[in-house]
Amino acid sequence: MIVEKSIQRAILSNSKEFKAFWKEKGPFKYALTSMDFPPVLLEQEEWIFSNDITILLKELMQFDKRKMKIVKAAFNPENKNILRPEKIIPWKINNFPEEWNALDCDVFVPQGHLTLTLMDKITASEERVDVAKIESAFFQCLESRIEQIGYLLLKPERGAKQAGIQNYLSDWEKDDKEAGL
Repeated sequence: MIVEKSIQRAILSNSKEFKAFWKEKGPFKYALTSMDFPPVLLEQEEWIFSNDITILLKELMQFDKRKMKIVKAAFNPENKNILRPEKIIPWKINNFPEEWNALDCDVFVPQGHLTLTLMDKITASEERVDVAKIESAFFQCLESRIEQIGYLLLKPERGAKQAGIQNYLSDWEKDDKEAGL
């Protein structure tokens, strides 16, 4: 049974450290690290663990630390006199991570402007789109595209209650052996 924990961060440089951490602090529903080098918004070999995907993604983005907030964008999408991409919606994230401005993701564009992709997560029958609906849609879309922007997200497989780590750990242990660790 997973005991609810908010967030755990750890530098884990080999599979043995990961297994010890998982045994002592876990299990967790979600585990996230960077697939890129150098990592973006994480330290080298850093992991974030949580039982709540939104809390995990907010921690990655440093949502609270950077005082991010989803707000109405300061433009009228009906105003065709100003040239702007057609795919953006009149919502943005203030204090968006500069480190993500160069990433290619269909959920956001530089400076945290959000895109039409989010509207697919909001049902057409909903009359009013508010901040809570935009935020929920954003984090759902971000979760589904997190690997496209350079992160590895381990999550439950086929109805499991914790992140599926076995395959990843097997490959990591094999790599550690080959490296002589």
